[in-house]
Amino acid sequence: MSSQSTALSNGAKSVTSGQPDGNSDARVVYGDRLRFVPRNILVTGGAGFIASHVVERLVSRYPHYRVTVLDKLDYCSSLSNLAQVANRPNFKFIRGDIRSHDLVLYVLQEECIDTVLHFAACTHVDNSFTSSILFTENNVLGTHVLLECARQYGKVRRFIHVSTDEVYGGESNMETESSILAPTNPYACSKAAAEFICRGYVKSFGLPVIITRGNNVYGPHQFPDKLIPKSICLLAQRRPCFVHGSGEHARNFLYVEDAASAFDTILHCGETDEVYNVGSEIEKRNIDVVHDIIDLFGLSAEANRHIEFVKDRTLNDMRYRIDSSKLHALGWRPQVSWEEGLRRTKTWYCDPNNLKRWPNYLSGLVPHPSLTEEKH
Repeated sequence: MSSQSTALSNGAKSVTSGQPDGNSDARVVYGDRLRFVPRNILVTGGAGFIASHVVERLVSRYPHYRVTVLDKLDYCSSLSNLAQVANRPNFKFIRGDIRSHDLVLYVLQEECIDTVLHFAACTHVDNSFTSSILFTENNVLGTHVLLECARQYGKVRRFIHVSTDEVYGGESNMETESSILAPTNPYACSKAAAEFICRGYVKSFGLPVIITRGNNVYGPHQFPDKLIPKSICLLAQRRPCFVHGSGEHARNFLYVEDAASAFDTILHCGETDEVYNVGSEIEKRNIDVVHDIIDLFGLSAEANRHIEFVKDRTLNDMRYRIDSSKLHALGWRPQVSWEEGLRRTKTWYCDPNNLKRWPNYLSGLVPHPSLTEEKH
């Protein structure tokens, strides 16, 4: 493989590496760091929670990138999540399903895609117990179709597959990227299976895949069937928060803007054929999360009146702690404190206009959401 370097006016150096098919992998050196430079990016599931923040960041910060979103607009997605960039000239939205081989291949070819950020997935653990086959169809088959289309297309220079810390299981401490995968629920199993297919395409076909495994993310745009937005919405309606089991289960929480920043870093500075944990040092028991939200509402004097303990989730893992030092070495660190992130999140969900983007959001405000296949 040959490469050429060209000095740029700002002191950076452009590095273009020749590929076997004649295409080029553009990178830029800033100081001692080599940065990948995409041109045309496909974001699957881009109207969803985390992905919409990533899309906003890429479209706004890099106007020379073209960002195409492919999303079937599931129950937890909304075009309103992309309203800030909807009219930007470097943004395009396509409604469609990643399980459609013909559609995905057409989009890759028509939009001259060189980079894929694959967020599209069913994600709620509770739902996976009642619709497990649907999780396999979306998370495993959908990923496989996307990988196969990228292989056939032959011009993808970077494929970032978004996985989860839940693939590690939930009993051990400080998992590294080389830890054994031991998922315990249908959702996590489907994400682990998708990872193995990604690995197969790396080894068999040389597809340039990067895998990420992230902690719990919270903030605006998240459908309110998860602990933090659900609790805020319930308290805003003068209803008690639900706590599964004893509430002793612990999670690490990352504010969504910090998550978007992490994907920005991995996109530009990550290495293909690598895995990156995307984690936070903020570990909270579920019961503590609820108490912190109650405090934000000024209801701490009668906190117990605002908590309802319910049956525990099936196979509820005790904790997920991951080591993100590999990502820290690329220059990323979380910036938003727990207190500030929670305050911003409360402000957003307490605006009823923001909830209008999900006509069925009340369906998430129950102890154990269980959406049917038709609702997906």
